[in-house]
Amino acid sequence: MASAAPARAVTAGIVDRFSRLSAGSRLIFLLSFALLPLGLLAIIASLQISRSADLERRAAVRIAASESARRLASELSVDVTALRSAVNLLERGADEAATCARTQSVLATSFDEPTRFAIVTRAGRAVCGSQEGWTARRTLAPSGDLSASLARDGLVVTIPGDTKSFLALAYYPREPLARILRPASFTAPYSLVIASANGSLPLIADFKPGALQRRETVTTPVPGIPLSLMIAVRSAPFTPAEVLMMLLPLAMWLVAVAIAWIVFNRLVIGPLAQLRTNIASYQPGEIAQPLRRMTIPAREIQELGETFQAISRTVAAHEDELAAGLQRQTRLTREVHHRVKNNLQVVSSLINLHARAAQSPEATSAYASIGRRVDALAVVHRNHYAELEENRGVNLRSLIGELTANLRATAPGEAQRLAILIDVPAVYVSQDTAIPLAFLATELIELAMTINPAASIRVSVIAQPEPDRACLIVGSPALKDADRLRELLADRYGRVLEGLSRQLRSPLERDTESGSFQVCFPLAPDPQK
Repeated sequence: MASAAPARAVTAGIVDRFSRLSAGSRLIFLLSFALLPLGLLAIIASLQISRSADLERRAAVRIAASESARRLASELSVDVTALRSAVNLLERGADEAATCARTQSVLATSFDEPTRFAIVTRAGRAVCGSQEGWTARRTLAPSGDLSASLARDGLVVTIPGDTKSFLALAYYPREPLARILRPASFTAPYSLVIASANGSLPLIADFKPGALQRRETVTTPVPGIPLSLMIAVRSAPFTPAEVLMMLLPLAMWLVAVAIAWIVFNRLVIGPLAQLRTNIASYQPGEIAQPLRRMTIPAREIQELGETFQAISRTVAAHEDELAAGLQRQTRLTREVHHRVKNNLQVVSSLINLHARAAQSPEATSAYASIGRRVDALAVVHRNHYAELEENRGVNLRSLIGELTANLRATAPGEAQRLAILIDVPAVYVSQDTAIPLAFLATELIELAMTINPAASIRVSVIAQPEPDRACLIVGSPALKDADRLRELLADRYGRVLEGLSRQLRSPLERDTESGSFQVCFPLAPDPQK
């Protein structure tokens, strides 16, 4: 069980990597995997045929090498026998001149030309033969037996006598050696090298193998002589049928990949890419474009594109219905706000008519106070109606400006010169926030007018560090701590102000020294952000 878990993890990793490949990569991978056994079989068959041909050529080379080695051994054995006999006679005291003459007559027929030789003593005295520089190259094998050494210009064979007091040296130039060693029945281009313990001597170079060329090399010892022959030939070349058989899997793979890729690209990938482009560029309310016929999409993808086009038509129809419904709802909302505003104006006019008919100043003041609150509500509805097009809420600057203008217009006679300073930025609030703010500003301004009609009033809105939040501040010298202010707050204004601050879900803060009231409220979010 412990070994099964890593195997499952490895399998899951391979499947996960395969699933991340593109469709074209998966297609090439699957085709390669399917054609791999066929390719291996073709290559193995071609290599087997080539190996059989190489074995046949190796056998032919081995026969040729054996023939050349026997021929060389046969030629050298005559000279070696004659020289060994001459050296042994000299060691037994034979006449040097007669022995040398007899030896020279025997060696005159070897290799179709006289063999160049020399007989010297162990001390280096030349007895007979050639006195050329090659005589200085005499060597003996470690055991003191027959030895052979190679030079750039030929072969030197050293034959010691029985007592090792005389040495015979035979010299064979390169050209006669090459003629003797050239196989009679082997015609393929080859190279032949004769090698000994001290190096090698190239004799025939009909074939020069390259770095990337296959070759066969056979080494054969020369019987009775410490030499060996190395024959190298080019391996049997691949026939056109063998090359075609080896390249056939690759050609099949390339053709299969090309055909599959073209068909797959025209039937699947191209139409899918076009469908993806249509989906990415689709906008609600538009009708999707049909797939181009030139891509020859598969029937399933064509049906998918037609389905998406039908869905886009349905969505466009629904979008049109929603747009028409939204227009009707907007007109209805405008009508509602317009009627509410008109009704509030009618109520305000009725209150003004009743105020004119009032019999006492207290009743007139009460009617005026009620009318100011109705006007404040009408101002909110009018500003909200004006902002319906942008749907950003009520502009607080316009609301406070219009509200203070109405308050100055409806102020009592002793407050006709009431100074109201406004410092309000162009911020927006919802209608649920605008109504309590309008009533709160109305209550505080009326409270200040009631205490001191000649005192100036300042209305300001200050943004807060918190995003989408600001504070309304109403300040006046008349709102400083005094008995009259405490009496009015305790009698009527305090409960109203507290209720309005609760609607805003924020406490009403009061600064008795500066004579200001502050309440914070949320701003409407900016749709552009």
